[in-house]
Amino acid sequence: MIYKQFQDKQLSMLGFGTMRLPLLADGVTIDEQQVAEMTAYAMEHGVNYFDTAHPYHQGNSERVIGRVLKNYPRESFYLADKYPGHQIASSYDPAATFEEQLEKCGVEYFDFYLLHNVYEKSIETYMDPQWGILDYFLEQKRLGRIKHLGFSTHGSVAMMETFLNYCGQHMEFCQIQLNYLDWTLQDAKAKCELLAKWNIPVWVMEPVRGGKLATQSEAVEAQLKALRPDESIPAWCFRWLQGIEGVTMVLSGMSNMEQMMDNVKTFEAPKPLNAEENALLMDIAEQLKNAVPCTACRYCCDGCPMGLDIPALLAIYNDLKVTPTFLLGMRVEALPPEKRPDACIGCGACMSICPQNINIPEALADMAEILKGLPSWEAICREREAAAKKK
Repeated sequence: MIYKQFQDKQLSMLGFGTMRLPLLADGVTIDEQQVAEMTAYAMEHGVNYFDTAHPYHQGNSERVIGRVLKNYPRESFYLADKYPGHQIASSYDPAATFEEQLEKCGVEYFDFYLLHNVYEKSIETYMDPQWGILDYFLEQKRLGRIKHLGFSTHGSVAMMETFLNYCGQHMEFCQIQLNYLDWTLQDAKAKCELLAKWNIPVWVMEPVRGGKLATQSEAVEAQLKALRPDESIPAWCFRWLQGIEGVTMVLSGMSNMEQMMDNVKTFEAPKPLNAEENALLMDIAEQLKNAVPCTACRYCCDGCPMGLDIPALLAIYNDLKVTPTFLLGMRVEALPPEKRPDACIGCGACMSICPQNINIPEALADMAEILKGLPSWEAICREREAAAKKK
């Protein structure tokens, strides 16, 4: 197992993410026996980091991984959990949530704790003094109930800068979506550079983009196999990450033993990609994007009667075309209604001045249609809050 030094700890570079645990036939209940078997294999092969969160599997991820880890000495693993300040609610009680999480996981402290998904809308919650979220968790750290405090984010570089200026001196690590596709598609390269300026190590989520990068076309797979015949397709994602400076932890949301065994094999020893292999992956990433060629020159913004940030919207649109998820919908929901894609009146002023000849009104209309098919994050949170009150 590859290990990375983090302060006084040796962390396995591969971490077991528990957002996509194996399920029983009903498609809802976690297959706890299989989780136990996967955990045993992970521990036997040197994995010592386990990551969960309050909303994973409707709150059952914490319970299951807590029960499974009870079979091992507490000092033999590191457990990470997260505060759900990104969930839209009428009020926030970090103390009540934290105590519940400790109880559900059956532990007296968390080795790592994160402010979950700091993004364009939730940053207001995390920075709002009436909730005292940061102060509360800094106090828990002082008391030893949190060993290391950090944050996760799917937000923009600009939002990250704002948050780091607010509390970067207290953040010991940062978890971002990082893979060879998002290196440019979600500007992950710039995020890594920003974190390096703050001397904050990188934790990786979505290394295979929820499975999007785990399979390729026959032609692409043939290219990859020609260079590394003994490597699986997902292994290429992890090998790429092994060459990215600052990456300390790579979380993989493994759903079966086959994935666990393959990932463990990949992290037995570092074998980062060479220049030729890196170039090939970047070429594959460009093929996957099928993106509108916006260069963010912002000429379109000057004449827009609605004052839309068109380049920012097109960046999200490009991402939505690859993998339409509610996380991207959250980014749009964080905008005022009059700044969202469906606010476009189709006047064409932007298109007439675009150097790339992009049909911007058509792209924004298509984006609005894609978003209609995604679940509203605000509605999801309201339903969860109502269900919690009934219990």
